[in-house]
Amino acid sequence: MSFTLDPRLAADTLALTTLPLCEVRLMNDARYAWLVLVPRQPGLAEVTDLADDERARLWREVDQAAATLRSVAPCDKLNIGALGNIVRQLHVHVVARCEGDDAWPGPVWGHGASVPYPQDEATARLTALRQHWGHEKARD
Repeated sequence: MSFTLDPRLAADTLALTTLPLCEVRLMNDARYAWLVLVPRQPGLAEVTDLADDERARLWREVDQAAATLRSVAPCDKLNIGALGNIVRQLHVHVVARCEGDDAWPGPVWGHGASVPYPQDEATARLTALRQHWGHEKARD
């Protein structure tokens, strides 16, 4: 079995970059600066499904994503979560939250309808994030 991105994640996100373990994607919701990391291994549903060294790698990549996100989207709080109640494929959300955002102080999950980025804003956000990582384009 090979890795395949869940169709719902593919539909709701934009490809950003690939790290050693995870595919990193930008949630296509302009209300929040929001990354999603998806380990590129088939059949994962829980963080505990990863081997110890892979679990450590996942959290290093989450840390890197959080630092990158903060560099382009200063925030008051970072929300990090791996819920998986709707999309079972293991994925970790890293969301930059600002006091007064649409969902503050509650969770972003399930709060209103998403607002897709206009194309120019999506391109600008992806470019800024990639520059922080030193990538010119996402590797698919």
